[in-house]
Amino acid sequence: IFSLWAVSLRKYGGLSYSTKNVGQVLAISGFNLLFSQLTLYPYVERIIGPIIITRIAGVLSITLLTSYTYIAMLSGFSLALFINCASVMKNVLSVSIITRLFLLQNRAVEQHQRGAANGLVMTVVSLTKTAGPAVRGA
Repeated sequence: IFSLWAVSLRKYGGLSYSTKNVGQVLAISGFNLLFSQLTLYPYVERIIGPIIITRIAGVLSITLLTSYTYIAMLSGFSLALFINCASVMKNVLSVSIITRLFLLQNRAVEQHQRGAANGLVMTVVSLTKTAGPAVRGA
């Protein structure tokens, strides 16, 4: 969705980015995501705890996503800076939530039920990812 928003024309609320610009933002975001998951996440989880991380990340994600409308009003260096920072933050927060929910789900059931529970969860996630854009578009 980010790529579609970024390449859309400004008159439609997009950023009028080229595919090269989108690739640069996604590359920076991906590198920072890898770095944060390997170094920062385990340390923060030990200090704050798994459930509080998920709650904080959820609240920050909602706040961040509502700011995208205002980011589209920027231009030049400030746009590049804010869009890169927002993309990094969004990915780190999303992956933190997903990682924590998978770990909590695995610990919620006994060993012999984990396969069935994981299958059910993955089915629901797939259905949500399939139906979400269609519902949002409608």
